[in-house]
Amino acid sequence: MIVKDEFLSRLRKIFDLNLYEVKVWTALLSRGTSTAGELSNISDVPRSRTYDILESLEKKGFIIMKLGKPIKFVALKPEEVVERVKKNLMRAAKERTTRLETLKGDEVLEELSVLFSKGIKFVEPSDLSGSLKGRQNLYNHLDMMVRDAEKTITIVTTAEGLNRKLEVLMPSLEKCKKRGVKIRVAAPINSNNLKIAKEFKKVAEVRNLEKISARFVIIDSNQVIFMLLDDEKFHPNYDIGVWINTEFFALALEQLFDLAWKEMKVVK
Repeated sequence: MIVKDEFLSRLRKIFDLNLYEVKVWTALLSRGTSTAGELSNISDVPRSRTYDILESLEKKGFIIMKLGKPIKFVALKPEEVVERVKKNLMRAAKERTTRLETLKGDEVLEELSVLFSKGIKFVEPSDLSGSLKGRQNLYNHLDMMVRDAEKTITIVTTAEGLNRKLEVLMPSLEKCKKRGVKIRVAAPINSNNLKIAKEFKKVAEVRNLEKISARFVIIDSNQVIFMLLDDEKFHPNYDIGVWINTEFFALALEQLFDLAWKEMKVVK
């Protein structure tokens, strides 16, 4: 059985399997039913590892073991495997979420908070900075900053970036709005994102950014996160951002933005 490496690589990412697991699984799919020895020969996986791999695949819901001698393994329909994997992921996510929720008020979280509080005392505010790689990491950090905002939030983004930020940040921005946080959003507004811009108007003042191409967020005039790359030219996995906790730079950037803000057209 010959399966292209590119196909195996896709399966690994989609189903979160290791190389031996995808090799044995695809080998079994090609046979329907087979023994561990046969699968070892077909998949080119060491016989000493095959039983462990088959046991792992069985636990994950990819195959079933057929009783009898010799022991055989039966492949399930790929559609059934997809459904089982989805259910397992949802169950695992729910269990982990429940465990994390129970940490609220738990002594473990209290001890972690004490460690952080003690450690942060020895850090200069200007040292609280870092680089973030990958758009998901950027948005995770950005959402955390938004949730902690007390006074102001300034968001400057691209036309496409406006669409993404609605999905990622809207729940946190709604909570900020209720707390009285002043929110401003500036982005190029066109026919593709006008509806999104109007959604943002529920929580923020939104204006059309026509002449500037930028991606940054300022929180409370003391924290800044800005993206270094053009989101239209780079894959999300390669997106890079820089986070800085510095009142001097954040305030200066916000004052410069205020000049541009006055010239922007209000989205109606």
